[in-house]
Amino acid sequence: MNLPYMEAAFERDLFLQNPLPFFVAAKKLWPGQRRPTLTHAFIKLLDSKNLLHTSFTQNIDMLERAAGVPPSKLVEAHGSYAAHSCIECAAPYDGAKMEEAVMSLAIPRCEACGGLAKSDVVLYGDPMPPAFFSSLPRILHSDLLIVMGTSLAARPFADLAELVRGDCPRVLLNKDAVGEFERPDDVVRLGECDQLVRVLCRELGWEGELEEAWEAVGGRVDRGGVIGVGAGGSDDEGGKLFDGELENITRGIDSMHGLGQACPA
Repeated sequence: MNLPYMEAAFERDLFLQNPLPFFVAAKKLWPGQRRPTLTHAFIKLLDSKNLLHTSFTQNIDMLERAAGVPPSKLVEAHGSYAAHSCIECAAPYDGAKMEEAVMSLAIPRCEACGGLAKSDVVLYGDPMPPAFFSSLPRILHSDLLIVMGTSLAARPFADLAELVRGDCPRVLLNKDAVGEFERPDDVVRLGECDQLVRVLCRELGWEGELEEAWEAVGGRVDRGGVIGVGAGGSDDEGGKLFDGELENITRGIDSMHGLGQACPA
């Protein structure tokens, strides 16, 4: 896409000059093309047992919603493809029209002022959504904080792990050791998130319920263990290449500090 680096597809300045890379990425990430993972099903299972207070996520792919996590308990810190608006006048943009534009790689224009319209995904240089900051007091009500699948590099999101009360146990289920989990009640388990939540649910006697929750949202399970997850997208070489590029974008979104620095402390 002639980008100086892949993360530029999500930079506000480049979007204003050339919005096409953003919409190419949006087409690949558009909801409905990928199924929730076992970890998403675990979050839904917590909600089903009335144990989920709030799920804070950096993901923009809406897979938490697809897994059935109630929007009232979901804080999408970097926005999502659930709503759309004009970047000039903030007028709402119709979702069906946005999907049609994204799938055809047409550049949508606001019907009110003619400005560029896009999904409400946070770009580099944009402030975090007001809903993120208004939801921060929820973290103080935590009896247990579970941190999964993050580098804890992007602030202010990374600060959430430090906002819980000092006597609140924290559990890190992650591929890598991140953050500062050194409190007496902290628990750290490293590995693939799907496997870690499966072991946790086995210890809790919830393994069968976890499998059922995942099957309900399209996961493929046999009773001897998880055998696969349906991931949308193309199997051609170009699709595989772009999947790798999107992974780089995702890592960049998580690690670059421009988002946090653009937000009020």
